[in-house]
Amino acid sequence: MKEEPLCLLDQLMMTASAQLLLMGCLTLTVGLALDLGPNQIMEFTFMLPAGGTECFYQTTWTSDTMEIEYQVIAGSGLDVGFALISPTGYRVVSEFRTSDGIHMVDPTEFGDYRLCFDNSFSKLSEKMVFFKVTINSPRNTAGGQEELADIIVSESGVDYRLEEIRGRMDTVYRHLEKSRQVQTMLRAFEARDRYLLEDNLWRVSFWSCLNLIVVISVAITQIYTLRRLFDGTKRVCT
Repeated sequence: MKEEPLCLLDQLMMTASAQLLLMGCLTLTVGLALDLGPNQIMEFTFMLPAGGTECFYQTTWTSDTMEIEYQVIAGSGLDVGFALISPTGYRVVSEFRTSDGIHMVDPTEFGDYRLCFDNSFSKLSEKMVFFKVTINSPRNTAGGQEELADIIVSESGVDYRLEEIRGRMDTVYRHLEKSRQVQTMLRAFEARDRYLLEDNLWRVSFWSCLNLIVVISVAITQIYTLRRLFDGTKRVCT
């Protein structure tokens, strides 16, 4: 009668051990997935006031690669001025009244790059601007390789092929990251197209209503004039 509780206790301990082992494997998998991506991506959408200028700062290290994409989503004219200034004060990019642009800086300098959007030429209309900064750092890639090598050395007795798993997870991550970037740009294009459609719809509706009012006014005036010609009050005696 005393062996049954012991067997039940052994089963519970084995179940708990299996759960801990599974949690450990999942933690290792998640850690590998988080350390795969060498890219740092920052996205931001903001309102640029009329007649104003907004600047943003991005810190980079030496020999990094920085890609900047921006697009004006809404606002009269759909254009802004853009300037990219290096940490040493050199103006890398200077554009005036453009609706979108893609710029690459390779390699970068150590310090803070300044991204400035200018709307000083428009005194009445504010602009909605979307921009994305992608930084590719070789240091992050090297760090991930070293950490993976340490894991492989420390787990040399494990039967799993960590290198193959890491390669496949890296491929999946790159594909997912590329898909996310494309979807972000498509959302920006969709927002811009929707704004243009709504603005054109308002213009078409306004001028259509104005033309309709003019046509109805002319028709009423003509009918009134013709009726006055035949509504004479004088009678002619014969």
